[in-house]
Amino acid sequence: MASSANLGPKLENYVSELVSTGRYNSRSEVLREGVRLVEEREKRLAALDAAISRGLADADAGRVKPIEQVGKRLSAKYQNMAEERGL
Repeated sequence: MASSANLGPKLENYVSELVSTGRYNSRSEVLREGVRLVEEREKRLAALDAAISRGLADADAGRVKPIEQVGKRLSAKYQNMAEERGL
């Protein structure tokens, strides 16, 4: 499936620079990489949205812990990590 993209002068120049410096072999290669990066970002955002939804559902259902309890647990965790690394 052939496609064309109007990137505008700034992005067109950047793509041309990437190809001319040998970083990429062709304009298509640059664009494919860009689309792969967008796809990866969209997957991460979808996972984040799902995690937020689960968290909100837990909160709505009353499955929560007091902030003090969470804070103590996290402080101990990171203190242990620092000690293991000799910090």
